Amino acid sequence: MKIVISGSHGLVGKALSKTLVGDSHEVFQLVRQKAPAGARDIEWHPNEGVINSASLENFDAVIHLAGENIAEGRWTDEKKRRIYDSRIKGTQLLSNALASLANKPTVLLSASATGFYGSRGDEILDESAQTGSGFLAKVCRDWEQATKAAEEAGIRVVQLRFGPILAREGGMLDKMLTPFKLGVGGKVGSGEQYISWVAIDDVVEAIKLALTSDSLRGPLNIVSPNPVRNEEFTKVLGHALNRPTAMSIPAFAARLAFGEMADEMLLVSQRVVPKKLKEAGFEFLYPELDGAFRKYIS
Repeated sequence: MKIVISGSHGLVGKALSKTLVGDSHEVFQLVRQKAPAGARDIEWHPNEGVINSASLENFDAVIHLAGENIAEGRWTDEKKRRIYDSRIKGTQLLSNALASLANKPTVLLSASATGFYGSRGDEILDESAQTGSGFLAKVCRDWEQATKAAEEAGIRVVQLRFGPILAREGGMLDKMLTPFKLGVGGKVGSGEQYISWVAIDDVVEAIKLALTSDSLRGPLNIVSPNPVRNEEFTKVLGHALNRPTAMSIPAFAARLAFGEMADEMLLVSQRVVPKKLKEAGFEFLYPELDGAFRKYIS
């Protein structure tokens, strides 16, 4: 396939691009700087609403992963604006550009997140669950809605609702390892909140399935089939590192340290399940947390 990817330098984009190239696909990148001569790069400027639509002609698929990192830096009003605009403006621009093409791609895979559901306690959430409340839920709602032009133009659209991703470098695990290795890791808040984690290798394989499976469209939960509570996540990680996990961060301390981000990312409870992936026959490489830790912690 001939594929163009935005956000190719992010955690998912790097792993996915490497795999797709290894599978002999032609991979091009959407980049926000002038592309050097001969490079497989397509220049765009989503914040300014600038893209050369003609450069997107004759692709088989578009994978849109670009967006401001939500876990870096405190959520000031300016940071929240960048988080929102980087997702909605870019997705609308790309979606409108694809809809205008004479030779449209067959499929648009566009990133989203389990933040769509908000904090829902013990409720089991598949793709049919309604959206929740909060800043990230609004971001995800509008992010997914921004693909509407492409869908209305007859392109198969899949919204990839990623859970927190475990990988050797980058993502959720990378930020947690240092305190846990020092023996000062522990649960956050009550520890009862669910974490719907997923291994990066399964993320890549799920995206590959979504590229080629005509039955997959609309929202797609990309999470492990076995979400765990924060306390269990903490214990399994401590065991994998052979470190104690007696420390804990009270909810008030998390809010003092991280502000609004604490409620939306650390104290939130999302028990999300990959119903559509399982119905499509997807087999997870790392369905259990301990197996994922063995893979990604060296």
